[in-house]
Amino acid sequence: MRILRSISIWLGCLTWAAGASAQISLTPPAAQPPAGKPSAKQETPDETSKEAPKPKAPAVARKPAAPPKPAAAPAPAPARAPAFEDPNVDLVYGAYQRGLYKTTLDLATTRALYARDPKAMTMLGELHANAMGVKRDDAKAAEWYQRAADAGDREGMFALAMMRLAGRGGRVNREEAVKLLASSAKLGNPKAAYNLALLYLDGQTLPQDLRRSAELLRVAADAGNPEAQYALATFYKEGTGVPKDIDKAVRLLQAASLADNVDAEVEYAIALYNGTGTPKNEAAAVALLRKAARQNSPIAQNRLARVLVSGQGAPIDKVEGLKWHIVAKTAGKGDPMLDEALADLSPEDRAKAEAAARKWIGSK
Repeated sequence: MRILRSISIWLGCLTWAAGASAQISLTPPAAQPPAGKPSAKQETPDETSKEAPKPKAPAVARKPAAPPKPAAAPAPAPARAPAFEDPNVDLVYGAYQRGLYKTTLDLATTRALYARDPKAMTMLGELHANAMGVKRDDAKAAEWYQRAADAGDREGMFALAMMRLAGRGGRVNREEAVKLLASSAKLGNPKAAYNLALLYLDGQTLPQDLRRSAELLRVAADAGNPEAQYALATFYKEGTGVPKDIDKAVRLLQAASLADNVDAEVEYAIALYNGTGTPKNEAAAVALLRKAARQNSPIAQNRLARVLVSGQGAPIDKVEGLKWHIVAKTAGKGDPMLDEALADLSPEDRAKAEAAARKWIGSK
């Protein structure tokens, strides 16, 4: 079967959701002015009295109305908590994304020391492991990853596992790496599941178990990991650890190619070109081959060269075909059939193809 890609170190970046809550302040309505006191009662003449009516008593003067009370000032907004006390603040990740690694280091250190934030610990491991804002220090990186892993952070577990496999920050410890990968995968880390699947596949660190490898690849593939999708596609294509199923293989290749996995793009293009496990579509196949060729896949470059030489799926263009063939040969991928097909090019066309190939190689 196709040899899968070797395990590569992948250091996950932490993310915190940036939450914001709207503040609503209610201002109490102004106080209503008190009503004036009623005037004193007026005497009325007794209709049965024979005496002359007495003059009316003057009305008691009203007191002036009290001025309205000023409206109560809104309560001041509460002071914002320090960053390390607010789990929704993503100042650390924001600084990291902008390349402000010294700021990231300071903020992450504060969160790790005062808030015991495991994601900040993983970030500190990342910074020390990759010399971002601080000198590279594998031992310190491993120490921070260990603290994050002990606190239950799946990314810290994964990063420490990869360091243990590579012997960075300490001696090689495959047994510890396997345990860390298993714990990280159990917490839903697709990269951990993918790399653990490769260990079950190669049969060196762990006894080879193709079925268990396929199960782990399926976990990672379902989580959207394109490398796992491509690897599981090859399992279904060849019947490794799973029943052979071309249709499932092609669907996985399609998913991985949509995520820009170059190997999947080439395999899916070939399936489209031949109509294997999917309706035949030469135009779409050639478009994918062009994309993969520009991503420097020698296999795609030679496949595209064959299409351009034969004119099946695209107009004949032997100069362009020879250009891609020369580029692929420079990367160590020859094709005797293309050598023969292009041998009859005129010196002028060959010179054009060679110049185009040099320009492409020089632009990389």
